[in-house]
Amino acid sequence: GIYIGFGGMLSLVVAGGIADASKNNPTLQSFVFAALFPVNLLLILLTGGVLITGASAIVPAAVYEKKAHWSHIPKIFVVSWIGNLIGAVIFALLVHYCDMNTGLTADLARKIVYKKCSKDFLKTFIKGIGCNWLVCMAVFLSGQAQDMTGKMVGIWFPISCFVAI
Repeated sequence: GIYIGFGGMLSLVVAGGIADASKNNPTLQSFVFAALFPVNLLLILLTGGVLITGASAIVPAAVYEKKAHWSHIPKIFVVSWIGNLIGAVIFALLVHYCDMNTGLTADLARKIVYKKCSKDFLKTFIKGIGCNWLVCMAVFLSGQAQDMTGKMVGIWFPISCFVAI
């Protein structure tokens, strides 16, 4: 949760700061946000952390390949979910305490919240499935890569894609 916050905050601060530059080209702000947001999954995966979305793909695959027992699935999901929730709450408290979500950063955050919450539920749900698919693909590609550069590229493209859509 904390690492997701770091990537999200980085994206909000930088992309929010170019609001004037992107008035004639709103895609610029979306691109910058999408280009920076993958920092969060890079931090998670490259430090050995677990994101519930990635765990939902990796753990069942490990059970299928007989590398883990099915009874481990609920435990890993619960530990991952609770850990991410605690990290997210801590990060939100730090952002609030340090007054980091103000001005152009806050404006972009409100814009994103409005965009995400004003859509039809079914369409949003289906987009969520596609986005989670891309996160799982990033986790898979990171696991397949043999070096740090490969891991970073394997994470960056799917995450930027999901953020941009």
